[in-house]
Amino acid sequence: MNSALWTQFIIFISLLIISLLFQIIKKCQPNKDFTSLSSRVKTWWGMFVIFVFATLFNPLVSLLSLMVLCFFALKEFYSMIRTRKVDRRAFLWAYLSIPVQFYWIYIEWYGMFIVFIPIYVFLFLPIPRILGKKGTVGFLRSVSSTQWGLMLMVFGLSHLAYFQFASPEYGANLVLFLVLLTQLNDAIHFLITLYFGKRKVIPTANPNISWEGFIGATIVTTTVAYFVYPYLTPFDQTFGIISGLLIAVGGFFGASTISILKRDLLIGDDEKSTSLKESYLSRVDSLTYTSPIFFHIIRYFFDFM
Repeated sequence: MNSALWTQFIIFISLLIISLLFQIIKKCQPNKDFTSLSSRVKTWWGMFVIFVFATLFNPLVSLLSLMVLCFFALKEFYSMIRTRKVDRRAFLWAYLSIPVQFYWIYIEWYGMFIVFIPIYVFLFLPIPRILGKKGTVGFLRSVSSTQWGLMLMVFGLSHLAYFQFASPEYGANLVLFLVLLTQLNDAIHFLITLYFGKRKVIPTANPNISWEGFIGATIVTTTVAYFVYPYLTPFDQTFGIISGLLIAVGGFFGASTISILKRDLLIGDDEKSTSLKESYLSRVDSLTYTSPIFFHIIRYFFDFM
């Protein structure tokens, strides 16, 4: 516990310094668009508060907080979809699946946690639309969009909550390690792209993603993982380095996928696209990939999960 508290104190001081430096940079360079980085800094503080409460009090606090996060992330994802009244019934069932998914985590039923959304909800979601007898127009887009949202915003992010229940001893610090590196990777990628990025990966969907940013962020994230893993994880040196590399690559694909999804869903709707720049989706996009990847690789190679 003393080690965890000491680590959180260091992170608190680091966040304070980063926030102050960020405000100074914004004032010195008012012409630069720091919207994405601003969202990341707010996310860091929010996540830090959640983990402090979860560590000092009860994992249930973290569970409920992450359940609320999944709800708002899913709500924003669905707000981008052009829907008709007939589609809203599927959305209702999707929202109701969130507390059920987190209930499986609470009772530590791993088998149901891992198949509930990918199998049972996947098979059930089309049924309300079919029984509604509203025709076939838009059926595939409506159902697939609903399921995509559930897989990314609920199934993917819910893995963050399962760490502490799967491993009470290491879970909180593993989540802290995961979120710290994921958000750091995003921030470094953004800054390198902002100042040095020339080769855009997906310029039509997200100009903040570049190959220079990807390479630079991967190097920085892996390096930080090397220095941080002894304090937050039970890993050996090899896996500590590999975990940083996995998080960097997973975060890159997560951010890229969400960017393309947003671009596809918001074509022709510039007003909504602008309003969603500081959304929950922009803050947790990378975590939708890094959370399940990190969780299952640890579970496969280590007995403590």
